[in-house]
Formats: sequence, C-alpha cells, structure tokens
Amino acid sequence: MIVRPALLLAGLVVVLAPPALAKAPKPSGFEPTLPVAQPAPAAATGSIFASGYAPLYAGNKARGIGDPLTILLIEQTNAAKTVSSKSQKGGSASITPPKSGPLSFLKADALNLGSDSSFNGQGNAGQTSTLNSTLSVTIAEVRANGTALVRGEKRMMLSQGDEWVRFSGIVRLADIDEDNRIASTRVADARIEYSGRGALQRASRQGWFGRFFNMISPF
Repeated sequence: MIVRPALLLAGLVVVLAPPALAKAPKPSGFEPTLPVAQPAPAAATGSIFASGYAPLYAGNKARGIGDPLTILLIEQTNAAKTVSSKSQKGGSASITPPKSGPLSFLKADALNLGSDSSFNGQGNAGQTSTLNSTLSVTIAEVRANGTALVRGEKRMMLSQGDEWVRFSGIVRLADIDEDNRIASTRVADARIEYSGRGALQRASRQGWFGRFFNMISPF
C-alpha cells in the first residue's frame, strides 16, 4: 500500500489540530456591574483631612456604581377571573293550507316551521404564586433624583439540573436600610425571573408531540 505524502500530511493536521473552543454563553443582561475605577490616592501630607473617610450620615450604605445590596424577595400574587355567557333564541311559523283546490292534499301541520338555538359558555382562571428568598445585586446606574438601577442573578448547579434567580429594578437609595437591604415590594419596574433547566424542568413540561396536536386542534 502506497501512502502519498499529501494524504499523510493532511492526516497529521487533523490529528494534531487543537479542539474547537467552546462557545461563550450568551449574556443574560443581569451580569454584575463593576465599580468605577478610583484615581490613585495622593501622597500622604500629614493632614487628617487628606485620608478617605465615610460620612456619619451615610456610613457604609450602598450608593455607588458596583456597590452590592440585598433584595428581600417577598412576592405573593393571587388572581382569579370568571366569565359566563348564555344566550337563547327561538322562533316558529305556521301556514294553514286551503281545504279545496290544488293544495288541498297538504296536511294541516305540513307547513309548520320552527327554529331554536341556544349557547352556554363558562370560563374560570386562577393563579397563585409565592416567592420568598434573598438575592444580592449590584448598583448598575445612579440617577440624579436619588434612585438607582440594580440588577443581579444567583445560579445554583444542582444534581438534577440548574436553577437561577434574576432580578432588576429601580430602587430609591433612601429606602436601603443600615444592613444594605431593601424589600422587593419597594422596587419600581421590578423584573424577576425564576427558572431553570434539567431533568426536573423537562418533566414538568408537555412533550413536543402533544404541543403540536394542541396547536392544530380546532376543539
């Protein structure tokens, strides 16, 4: 068997080629925000006012870009809706045929007409959701009116899959307590995502074959 040099070289290139790099995960939009870089401190001059300090009225409360704070997720939603519709319609008509003439052969009830239609529809919908947890986020933007945009996420890698909690919203800096916490009920334009992927998540969803027939079913 004669092995051509070109084929041998191509085989070596395939064997020695480095493995393809894994694709970087797509950004979720809830990545933590890094603090703004601070300028290098000036040389010490011996003055007590030249060193950094925390104001007495502010302390260590989160107030700058990149500062972390804790969101107390206290969410409870109860919703119910009932719809009912009913209609009914009926009508009748009758004609008495002549007793003599070419139509005398018709019976008395041969020209009686009647119609009746009815409709009855009902619908009920209800939803109850409760979420109690804590989530640390970072300040992404500080605005002139004393509010700040915060966002963050928490990922948990479990034995049966992955779960994550994502949060973003607008908080008022004055509502943050001394422990850098704020309840989610005091967050404006809040966006909360609690989801995951894995065996348990797939088991709770309908299969693609069933979803296909539900989509095309006219009933």
